[in-house]
Amino acid sequence: MYPRNLSSTLHRLSRSFPVLAITGPRQSGKTTLARSFFSDKPYVSLEDPVERAFAIDDPRGFLARFESGAIFDEAQRWPDIFSHLQGLVDADRTPGRFVLTGSQQFGLLAGVSQSLAGRVGLTRLLPLAVDELPSTPCTKRLDALLQLGGYPQLHAQEIEGNDWFASYVATYIERDVRQVLNVKDISAFQRFLRLCAGRTGQLLNLNALAGETGISHTTARAWMSVLESSDLVYLLPPYHRNFGKRLVKTPKLYFLDTGLVCWLLGIRSPDVLVLHPSRGAIFETWVVSEFIKARFNRGLPLDLFFWRDNNGLEADLLFESDGQLQAVEVKSGQTVTQDFVRAGQAAKRIAGDEALPPWLIYGGTETFERSGVRMVSWRDLPLAFAATPPTSRQFVNEIPD
Repeated sequence: MYPRNLSSTLHRLSRSFPVLAITGPRQSGKTTLARSFFSDKPYVSLEDPVERAFAIDDPRGFLARFESGAIFDEAQRWPDIFSHLQGLVDADRTPGRFVLTGSQQFGLLAGVSQSLAGRVGLTRLLPLAVDELPSTPCTKRLDALLQLGGYPQLHAQEIEGNDWFASYVATYIERDVRQVLNVKDISAFQRFLRLCAGRTGQLLNLNALAGETGISHTTARAWMSVLESSDLVYLLPPYHRNFGKRLVKTPKLYFLDTGLVCWLLGIRSPDVLVLHPSRGAIFETWVVSEFIKARFNRGLPLDLFFWRDNNGLEADLLFESDGQLQAVEVKSGQTVTQDFVRAGQAAKRIAGDEALPPWLIYGGTETFERSGVRMVSWRDLPLAFAATPPTSRQFVNEIPD
């Protein structure tokens, strides 16, 4: 098992809540983390038809085996578990007593909100973040890292990534999509998924997606919600000083793993990615997903936004830090050019004079400050997630204007 940054959040929540829930996409390491972190608890998979039948037929007898607590994997497979656990934890609110995991948020979060509100500490585990990855030749090369992605099994075993993703997508469609939606035309859903991959890092246009897939707008919206609930994609909202208008604006679509994006786009090697026209969008997707992982791992609300106005000003990310706005621009190039500096300065104008110095995260290997813009190498991205925002003293070099 690779050490996971979410462990500190699990430790904190396990001292306060009688139930912990770990959600996230399939194969992100939820079961491994739960069994390792809570190694003293018995483990039960509700995917096991024997255990699930026992739970459905005799719920009291099933749960009587676990008065001191347990790990229930894929808890959404037995929806009644949430109401039964409510009675148990109301009678005994020992912190960290039960642990629930689930790969499909529709079922898990619906049950939690209905029966376990105020009793459960919610967490989400995404694929490996950059500072969780093992040190290998692959993880030291940007294009190799982007093409492989962060699913733990790809780094833990000698397995061909293209074969793994083919199986993963097929399994995901069969298990999650068919469980939630009555999708009769699986090929149409697969086409929809690939079209979404081609639009990662772009403004979401459901009408265009529906038209190219050959489905209705209503169906496209339902399918997109399934991708979101499965933690395969995230819709990044725009930032507005008038927050009452945010919901009527268009979000940007991002996948949460670049390896999956590359496979869906037919990118089968790092050498192909280097010259691919979507490389910039894929790098931006990776950066945004790293910010999302860092927030989830620390148990924080996302509160991440982007900015774009009618005058062409844009910032790839905006978020608040200690009451000040932090603007982030992303460029995939390896060499800092004057265009990079201007992009960072433009992001600063969006955030305002009182904002923190802007960051420009790029594909090079050095981190330094130039013309008031902090140029952050992709290798140093974890610096941006420190509890205290990085200062110029934490950067390798400072280059004069």
